[in-house]
Amino acid sequence: MFRKLPQSNLYLREEELRRGIELLYFAYRDFTRDPDEILQKAGFGRAHHRVLYFVGRNPGTTVSGLLSLLRITKQSLSRVLGQLVDDGYIDQKTGATDRRQRLLHLTPKGEKFEKELFSTQRQRVAEAYKTAGPEAVAGFWEVLLNIVDEKEREQVLRQIEK
Repeated sequence: MFRKLPQSNLYLREEELRRGIELLYFAYRDFTRDPDEILQKAGFGRAHHRVLYFVGRNPGTTVSGLLSLLRITKQSLSRVLGQLVDDGYIDQKTGATDRRQRLLHLTPKGEKFEKELFSTQRQRVAEAYKTAGPEAVAGFWEVLLNIVDEKEREQVLRQIEK
């Protein structure tokens, strides 16, 4: 499909940039479709998915750590987190050294639900990686990392290289 490599800087032309942006939109649409259906049945949305995913990847993270990672408002997180706690997906524990901290962990119910959501995306990404091959995957990672704001890249690298 896209086997032909761009010549020199032709990939920087507006039409090629628009092609890449459109592919990102379409890929995101399909990447989120299956989890969206599962989330909708539970009365949740994508914000709930992000919180579940990153609490699962960072057990014991603080509320402020999650705010920093997700770059969302305290008000947005409070609503989503409150619902996940109330429904038994996330547990909040008081910090041992700082009692003001709320340390977040997935409950067994939360772990099961997050794995269900992840499995749909894992399958889609694994198939895409297998089809594209290792060099294409490395290039894809490089492009995605370079889309991230430069000042945020180190934090993102630390997060994904756990």
